[in-house]
Amino acid sequence: MTYILIFLTAVISIVCFNNRELASKLSMDPYAVWHRREWWRLITHGFVHADYTHLIVNMFVLWSFGALMEQIFKIQEFAGVILNPYLTYFLLYFGGMVVASLYDLFKWRDNPYYSSIGASGAVSAVVFASIFFQPLGLIYFFGVIPIPGILFGVLYLFYERWSARREGDRINHYAHIFGAIYGFIFPLLMSPSLIHVFLQGFKF
Repeated sequence: MTYILIFLTAVISIVCFNNRELASKLSMDPYAVWHRREWWRLITHGFVHADYTHLIVNMFVLWSFGALMEQIFKIQEFAGVILNPYLTYFLLYFGGMVVASLYDLFKWRDNPYYSSIGASGAVSAVVFASIFFQPLGLIYFFGVIPIPGILFGVLYLFYERWSARREGDRINHYAHIFGAIYGFIFPLLMSPSLIHVFLQGFKF
């Protein structure tokens, strides 16, 4: 499923690079969602990106962690914890995309000029779900420094919160934050018993 998501996102994003009207119709526009009930935007914005750098970074991270999560969900299916790993992955990714948009929806619902695009919220959900299952697994901080996933998660959230308060960089830091939180608690929404998997992840 990861490769399907990457392919669809890449195709739609590249099409939208040359079709700004379509990009606008697919973007997360809180005013349009709230006042015109264009609820599809809660999902479609995740298939649109600002430029190739934005697209490549998001899809590289999704590729790095998405395949891992697919394997983890297959293991949990074998263990009898979940019924369908593909449905579970779908709920993780698209649930993260929606939850990551809710802050903007309520804050900017009366602002007709605000919009947001990108899969960052959903991708953050996938990354943080992987941290739940492998809290001591190494993640490369800034793509260079290997640190335990749980430490990366804490630093990431502090950084995003600090950046969100500064504002002005045109990055939707709150989408990153809420997507990440959703991804981390998602396994417990699947099955509260998975808390034992998280705790066992600290054993050497």
